[in-house]
Amino acid sequence: MNPLQQELQRAILTEQHDLRNLVVQDFWRQAFHEMPPTGWLNDPNGLCQFNGVYHLYYQFSPIDVAGGLKYWGHKTSKDLVYFQDEEVFLYPDQPFDLHGVYSGSAFIKDNELHFFYTGNVKLEGDYDYINSGREQNTIHVVSKDGFTITSRKQVLGMADYPPGFSQHIRDPKIVQYKDSFYMILGARTRSDQGDLLVYSSTDLSEWNYQGTLLESNPSLGYMWECPDLFTLNGQDILIISPQGMEAEVDKYQNVYQSGYFLGEMDWQWCRFKQSGHFQELDYGFDFYAPQTFEDEQGRRMMIAWMGLPDIEPNYSNPTVAFGWQHTMTLPRELVFLNGKLYQKPLPAYQQLRRELITRHLTVNGECNDQQLFGEVYELSINIEQLTSFFAVHLREDTEISFHATNGQLCLSHGESGYGRTLRRLALEQLDSLTIFSDRSSLEVFINEGEYVLTSRFYPKPGKDRISFSGEASINICKWDLIKADN
Repeated sequence: MNPLQQELQRAILTEQHDLRNLVVQDFWRQAFHEMPPTGWLNDPNGLCQFNGVYHLYYQFSPIDVAGGLKYWGHKTSKDLVYFQDEEVFLYPDQPFDLHGVYSGSAFIKDNELHFFYTGNVKLEGDYDYINSGREQNTIHVVSKDGFTITSRKQVLGMADYPPGFSQHIRDPKIVQYKDSFYMILGARTRSDQGDLLVYSSTDLSEWNYQGTLLESNPSLGYMWECPDLFTLNGQDILIISPQGMEAEVDKYQNVYQSGYFLGEMDWQWCRFKQSGHFQELDYGFDFYAPQTFEDEQGRRMMIAWMGLPDIEPNYSNPTVAFGWQHTMTLPRELVFLNGKLYQKPLPAYQQLRRELITRHLTVNGECNDQQLFGEVYELSINIEQLTSFFAVHLREDTEISFHATNGQLCLSHGESGYGRTLRRLALEQLDSLTIFSDRSSLEVFINEGEYVLTSRFYPKPGKDRISFSGEASINICKWDLIKADN
């Protein structure tokens, strides 16, 4: 441990104790979603399963609830349900990352873990930190176990990036094709358009520039973050998180988006040939920087940050007063069906279910059943018949409504949204809703995961209603969800 790392570790140990005391007092701390032990959490990093253990690394500011200097936090799990907090994995303690250990990914080769991340350096002076004053270094870390570091070195720096690009180049993702490895980096051009850079290697150490992965598209904003490329059920899929897209009535409603293209990867020319338009992964308020990996069962898993950068002053998170901010989505399995990417909650979460309550309800106007009330639960609603309008009312002032006449599904919050108001989704038919309600988050899977809406919200204690309105015939299954250690 070098002197800078020792100093950083001492600062964490000194200040984290008081933050922990705040966190345990917070009603809104999560019951079954992963949150930071203290401080700030954002992008998931280095997701993998290695020798039977799932590893979730993440952007972490352990003593700065508003963000600040970024580390890699670390959690492990055997089942993606129960996670254990581990020691900080990466400190910003090198000349190439001294202003932040930024996002990256993991790659397994020869029974070793290879991590690639962006080391952030900001020079002192009068800079705009877009085209000048910043280093975004690409760093390679090797680990034999996921806990200790064997080696750590810079493999790309600003001099290795092509001309015409700003100094915002980050978030490396590694893909293997045959005997070669390919690194994809999110980028911003000097003309403020998003792009993706591609490098190739035969040994994961020496990298050669191959060009840009995807044809530039001004309508997709000025920066493409967190690229992810994989094949699922024979279909090549490219995920990006673009910044700067223009909002539409029922699309791109957040400050930044996350979504995917279907297409075909041409490895000879290192180009992704898209076959359709950009499709959002989540239509709620809080979803960004998703990362995927293939686990040892062959499943394509995805976890995202249940949050967004630059949301102020539109909405906020009152957990700041209790020493922590942000959480992860539930792990979701990605399935490619009928030309679409579906997102499925994991069956493993069924182990948290307690007593089952079932109902068949004919809704005609207002309808409620106090035995269905709850705060932390899974609620499954299957629609048998629906006329023109149907709504589910949750907790303090949250509503999920479907207007069949204009084909629109809406998620809305009142005061409990802390500025989160309304999100819309164009939907031809509503067949089912699966709702995961935690103390301060909501994940809504529509039509077996065809669409998803994710949101943070902060209802007051005791505000636990579940009621219905409109005209519909529905079947309900509801379980309280309880972790054994809660």
